[in-house]
Amino acid sequence: MMKYRISHPTKKLSGSLTLTASKSESNRALIIQALCRERFEIKNLALAQDTQTLQQILERSINDPYSSVPYNVGAGGTTMRFLTAYFSTKLGTHILTGSERMKKRPIGILVDALRQLGANIEYMEEEGFPPLKITGKSLIGGEIEMDGNVSSQFISALLLISPELRNGLVIKFNGAVTSRPYINMTLNIMEEFRVYGMWHDCYVSVSKQVYHRKSETDYEYEVEADWSSASYWYAAAALSKEADLTIKGLRNPSIQGDAIVENIFPFFGVKTEYTDEGVRLTKIRVKDEHFGFDFSDCPDLAQTIAVVASALKIPAFFNGLHTLRIKETDRIQALKNELHKFGVEIEIVSDNAIKINPSAFCNTDSAIKTYEDHRMAMAFATLAMQVDSIIIEDPSVVKKSYPDFWTDLKSLGFVVEEI
Repeated sequence: MMKYRISHPTKKLSGSLTLTASKSESNRALIIQALCRERFEIKNLALAQDTQTLQQILERSINDPYSSVPYNVGAGGTTMRFLTAYFSTKLGTHILTGSERMKKRPIGILVDALRQLGANIEYMEEEGFPPLKITGKSLIGGEIEMDGNVSSQFISALLLISPELRNGLVIKFNGAVTSRPYINMTLNIMEEFRVYGMWHDCYVSVSKQVYHRKSETDYEYEVEADWSSASYWYAAAALSKEADLTIKGLRNPSIQGDAIVENIFPFFGVKTEYTDEGVRLTKIRVKDEHFGFDFSDCPDLAQTIAVVASALKIPAFFNGLHTLRIKETDRIQALKNELHKFGVEIEIVSDNAIKINPSAFCNTDSAIKTYEDHRMAMAFATLAMQVDSIIIEDPSVVKKSYPDFWTDLKSLGFVVEEI
């Protein structure tokens, strides 16, 4: 297995980089592009493997809509969920499969919801999990109920196809809605194409409508830089001796929920200033006290912030983590395993919460397992600012969301060596 050793000679972070585009935004825009009757181009589409896979599958399905060859999404959770809903509305028989890990990631909640709307979906192996056989047709739509704490990807998948449903869509939520910013991102991008949804007290609704591109000549939809990826540079700044870093491409305001890193990282000693190009990160005093946060609205930030809190020896309590168990890996267990190598103790309070005791944080010569999870690799790589060096196993996993990550590290003075 390939491994990288990461180090930084000076532990000082300075310079600038142009950040990778948002995978979340790109994937939503691609589904809308496929559903929109008027053609438009997407500018700054993410280079992430998940996005490229989604684009290739959509292009293939449009060019050969009755192909009997299965569509393989690999490890792309968003890709699997968005395509499950998309193919439910498209005539023909479509088979969706993925990696071995994907076949262990539950999709029954989405399939049940689509069946209530009139979809014809069969499980080809284990009940409740991919692969799926989808016989597409015109869907009736209507009203469904879902628990509010389900993955926002299920809800966004349904919302993206809602204009295609004959009776529109009403989703009534039981309990508080988690990951709401991701749902709002979906609604915001839909509005860009003249489809309007409405939040009510405990439900969201979209009437039958038609996606339309804006009328100006040469209209392009431009994808913003990715705030989730920006979190690794915030982490590197927090762990550095000195920092003066410009990250190009980020916007204020942003439709991405992970833009909340701007508000979280002052606790860890990082100040954000907006510039014409993006943001500038500099050092401020770390708040040396217990850190607590609810990650329900931004679960993709949890691993990165767990690593930062551990390295700065700040005890922490995280909740809102229930979706991390069913990501690329069981991220809660993976964090516990790998931070233990640094002397950090994580108590798993429940499927939703952990306590971090980092008082014994120290260097380690142990390699960090990545569990086929891009975020494990990038979150732990930032520790090169705090320890002598860090060894990352299977570093190619970053291609899932941020294929230029290692190149960007090198450009900012990190030494990346294959061992």
